[in-house]
Amino acid sequence: MSAPERIPTRSVTTADSTAAVLLAQGELTVRGRIREASNAALYCTVAHEGREAACVYKPVAGERPLWDFPDGTLAGREVAAYLVSEATGWGLVPPTVLRDGPHGEGMCQLWIETAPGTELLALVDREEPAPGWKAIGFAEVGEGRTALLVHADDARLRRMAVLDAVINNADRKGGHLLPTRDGRLYGIDHGVTFNVEDKLRTLLWGWAGEPLPGEAREVLETLGKALAEGGPLAASLAPLITPAEIDATRARVTSLLVSGTHPEPGGDWPAVPWPPV
Repeated sequence: MSAPERIPTRSVTTADSTAAVLLAQGELTVRGRIREASNAALYCTVAHEGREAACVYKPVAGERPLWDFPDGTLAGREVAAYLVSEATGWGLVPPTVLRDGPHGEGMCQLWIETAPGTELLALVDREEPAPGWKAIGFAEVGEGRTALLVHADDARLRRMAVLDAVINNADRKGGHLLPTRDGRLYGIDHGVTFNVEDKLRTLLWGWAGEPLPGEAREVLETLGKALAEGGPLAASLAPLITPAEIDATRARVTSLLVSGTHPEPGGDWPAVPWPPV
């Protein structure tokens, strides 16, 4: 994702404790539209008490209806994904809030500057992935040719894969992965998440069926407690997704802990989004 124009702003980072306050309370000014987005996504600046930052504002009014998600719920799901990410302690989703804006209520998320040249995905002309890479599957590349689609064997991506399994992300594309110059990795575009039906569709299948790392199991244990009835995460999610969707999230966490492995693709839903970017 790229900004329509460069806006000079004071530095407000994802680690800045004021970021969420800035996004929620600041004055939101639309600077342009992100045209490649499937729903209305506006590039903005937000300013509050002498601080400002670039952000993305997605008004609910600009959401396109989907057959498998209730109308007007995508913004809330984006915020819910941020809250779950924060509960993991991994900080994989940029600060995100639900707020009023120039075009009504919508999601507002801190803009992330990406590091150019960071390669996380690739199409390679070989049968097996090279060291440091994990196979996703073969893809047609034209004229009857196929190539192997691979992603980096990267601990940050592995954390993202666990998060996606918890939130049931139906659209983890390469363009939704934002590496930064300081070595962080963020995921964006979480509007199609938390469905009660299994809809996990991702490029991060390289660890499918492999044992979960110890840190992932510890995080899942923490999430399970926070998602229990009356738990802090369950309470935070209640205004954003339905009780049935919270129950389904609890069930996915439990299932991951019981299996002790990364999930494998199912047969009832396309496992890989296409195109992959």
